Amino acid sequence: MKALALLAIALPLMAARSDPLADRIAGQPADCISLSSTNGPEIVDAHTILYRQGAGRTVWKTGPVGACPSLAPLNTLIVDVWGGQLCRNDRFRVLTPGTSIPSAYCRFTRFTPYTLPEKR
Repeated sequence: MKALALLAIALPLMAARSDPLADRIAGQPADCISLSSTNGPEIVDAHTILYRQGAGRTVWKTGPVGACPSLAPLNTLIVDVWGGQLCRNDRFRVLTPGTSIPSAYCRFTRFTPYTLPEKR
């Protein structure tokens, strides 16, 4: 009975989550992004990772090449960074809360910028 009550509370909250890319316009994908001006990563789901640039006007969307075990919201990415950029095919692993052994290596796809339209 408690599980049903929790489900009744959780479903509307999950439905209310807004799309982080809503009202944004997709640009040309890039092979690399600069890490000095980005915040993130934010894991949205098993196929979507976001990095926010500056004040959040631009959001870079990437994901794993193929399937990536344990890629889910609230998990932590351990990213191998070489230099000041994050690039397509750079490696990362996923750490699930409560564990100490990360997943196997995964790789990033290209980074697509999503920007807010100019105000008139």
